[in-house]
This record gives sequence, C-alpha cells and structure tokens, in this order.
Amino acid sequence: MRFDLSSLGAIGLAVASSLTVLWWMDQAGLRGEARAAETTAISAPATGGPAQVLKASDGHYWADVRIDGRTIRAMVDTGASVMVLTKEDAVRLGLGLTPEDFDARLVTASGPVRAAPVRLQSVSVSGARVEAVEALVVAEGLPHSLLGMSYLGRLSGFTATPAALTLNP
Repeated sequence: MRFDLSSLGAIGLAVASSLTVLWWMDQAGLRGEARAAETTAISAPATGGPAQVLKASDGHYWADVRIDGRTIRAMVDTGASVMVLTKEDAVRLGLGLTPEDFDARLVTASGPVRAAPVRLQSVSVSGARVEAVEALVVAEGLPHSLLGMSYLGRLSGFTATPAALTLNP
C-alpha cells in the first residue's frame, strides 16, 4: 500500500480530530449526552437505498452530500468520529453560526482550531439518508468537509473496493 504526503496529512488530521473531539466532550461534560445520542441513533436507522461513491484520482472517496436540503462536497473519512464541516460549507448550508458558537477548541494535526457543535436534521448521499447527525463546524484550518462516523456509523454497513465505496442504509 502506498501513501502520498497529502493522504498522510488527511489521515493525521482525521485521527487528531477524532481524539480531540473525545477530549473536548470529556472537558465539556458531554459524555452522558453522547451516550444519549447513541441511543437515539440506534432507534433511528438510516433509510433509503444503497449509494455508491467512486474513488477519485487522488485516492480518496469524495461524496456529494445533501444536508438539510443543500449539497456540499465532502471527503469520506472513516477515521473521523463525527462529520466535520468547514466554515464555508456551513455558510453554504445556511447554518447561521455566530462567533460565539465556536466555543469548542480542537487540537488537529495543523494545530488548535475553534469549532461549533451542530446537529444536522438530515444527511444523505444519493439515497442513503440519516436523520439527526452530530457534526462540528471548524472556524478555519480544514481544507474540506469530512463525512465521518456520525453519519457512516448509522448505516447498516459500507464496503470499500479499489474503485468505489458502497453505503448501505
């Protein structure tokens, strides 16, 4: 298996993001809320039909993700524990965040960043739809949004081949 420098950077960012989210949740006393969200997630499975995401020439799986009726492009990242949105994508989605909403601090591979926790009403890739998805919006420092496990983990499964990723609701 061969990795280029940008792939290693993306993997490092994903791992750092995941660990930072856990640390932030612990500091903010959200472990109980996370467990409640997991219970909700179990009772609200994904709906719709299977979706296929083709592997791009850069070696990543890029998906057109429909969030609350609007579409963004995000990299599929199984190493990210939650969906992570850039501030620019949050504006495109009409989330209407204020500077005060960015009250969480995350430590990423690129250094510390401010983030705003949000709950997205619905997230879908093709027909694979999930309701009430937890996400973080980062103020700066992320080149693109990430489709993480707060969406992927709610699917019944997903499989990767050298050419495509299949998402099964």
